[in-house]
Amino acid sequence: MKRIGVFTSGGDAPGMNACIRAVVRGACYHGIEVYGIRRGYSGMIAGDLYKMESHSVSNIVQRGGTILKSARSKEFMTPEGRKTAYENLQAAGIEGLVAIGGNGTFTGAMIFGNEYGIPTVGAPGTIDNDLYGTDYTIGFDTAVNTALDAIDRIRDTASSHDRIFFIEVMGRDSGYIAVQSGIAGGAELVMVPEVLTPISEVVETLKQGWSRSKSSSIIIVAEGDDEGSAQEVAEKIKGQVDENADIRVTTLGHTQRGGPPSAYDRILASRLGLGALEGLMGGQKNVMAGIINNELVYTPFEDTIRLPKPINEDLLRMVKILSV
Repeated sequence: MKRIGVFTSGGDAPGMNACIRAVVRGACYHGIEVYGIRRGYSGMIAGDLYKMESHSVSNIVQRGGTILKSARSKEFMTPEGRKTAYENLQAAGIEGLVAIGGNGTFTGAMIFGNEYGIPTVGAPGTIDNDLYGTDYTIGFDTAVNTALDAIDRIRDTASSHDRIFFIEVMGRDSGYIAVQSGIAGGAELVMVPEVLTPISEVVETLKQGWSRSKSSSIIIVAEGDDEGSAQEVAEKIKGQVDENADIRVTTLGHTQRGGPPSAYDRILASRLGLGALEGLMGGQKNVMAGIINNELVYTPFEDTIRLPKPINEDLLRMVKILSV
């Protein structure tokens, strides 16, 4: 393999730049030409490619976001769009791809690979940590720490004013950010999509806290929870705890996606970027590079996309025990 392409797609995640850097520097080390594809599949269709050298990725390991930009492409979902993308890659002499992204990115890569035979190896870049085939995804650790910083600050004001705070964190259909930031932030309850937490349990948890002289409480709500958003959950419990309860809602939103990646995410992204490149060199295709039990593994896109990644129930159990 003489020439490859690298791109980021879907939602941005802290550490994507460190992953790009590892792919480019690894390619230079192995004597392979590497082209950056701007704005994911949209750039592939538009032919927005440029040659990257070692200096192209200088001073980016600490930067959040992605220097290659990211976008979601409806056109790539069509046979015509994928045909145009293939023709542009062929014209550029690109023989393989490293795709940095999440579920949607790998779905597109799998379809594209099946249609045109261009080998692709993925690196899991998403703060949601919802991909089967890796213990952690690029950006997750940073997102947890960003959420935790906000939770700590809100805890101070909740305690000062005897308030109940409902804090909504990201994660789409995954409760990983909610659970880990909730444990680290000392939350009284965590609501996640994987486990139904009825409003009655929320009310009972708050009442029990009050009976133990707790004057403030923090409830973490994952954005995909079955009971709704943090605002909706707060509305449902109003009047059921105490009509005088001071209830506030904070939605952390996209702050969790930005900012410099943590040391863990920089190292993880570097391992996965190099692992994706060297997997491509070794003949891997239509697979995602992941880390399981601190070992590099390759999981077929089909499994990564199809199989659920269950949340650790021991972590949910910890929330209940430690909030007593």
